[in-house]
Amino acid sequence: MKYEILPSLLGADIGNLREGVVKARDSGADALHLDIMDPNFVPNISFGPDVVKLARTVAPELPRCVHLMMRRPDLYLEKFAAAGADAIQVHLESDCDLHSCLARIRALGIKNALVVNPETPAEKTLPYLKEVDGILVMTVHPGYGGQSFISECLPKISFIRAAAPELDIMIDGGGNGQTIPLSAKAGANQFVAGSFLYRAPDMKAAVEDLRERLK
Repeated sequence: MKYEILPSLLGADIGNLREGVVKARDSGADALHLDIMDPNFVPNISFGPDVVKLARTVAPELPRCVHLMMRRPDLYLEKFAAAGADAIQVHLESDCDLHSCLARIRALGIKNALVVNPETPAEKTLPYLKEVDGILVMTVHPGYGGQSFISECLPKISFIRAAAPELDIMIDGGGNGQTIPLSAKAGANQFVAGSFLYRAPDMKAAVEDLRERLK
């Protein structure tokens, strides 16, 4: 299974998001991760559809993975698809009909994924495994970048990998040169890193180093 690295734009300089997108593109990363935060769901606010549109305009060749940390993601699926999302991820903990939401994302012609917070048991993903293109395991509490990796989430990754051997499993939160290989060993194959990559002196070298560590 292919390993993929996704810089999170949340780690970029908020005053120059265009440069942040360019950095991710030029790093050789596989996709750009965009965290969309609803303050009713997490204690923060981040981006809207226009930032997804900016990423598409600046780097159309870099796929855009849109993570909706929202209470009602079902109300915004079409807006983010129209803005340029190539994948939309919705939380198991959100207040919507998830089966319908996941089907609607696929009907828009883009990939879907289900997100689970650190406290959510892995078993709760089982009813959805045949309806998703991927599972995103949060390895920090959603809402802020720069948090420390929660190692207690590693068994959750292993449980989902055993239940769905061919499914993409992504981790988001606290990703770095130590925690990303640990997550890969547990069964993840897609890795989001925000602060770690955007604070690196050379993002391209940091991405290449992660690839070496994953071999």
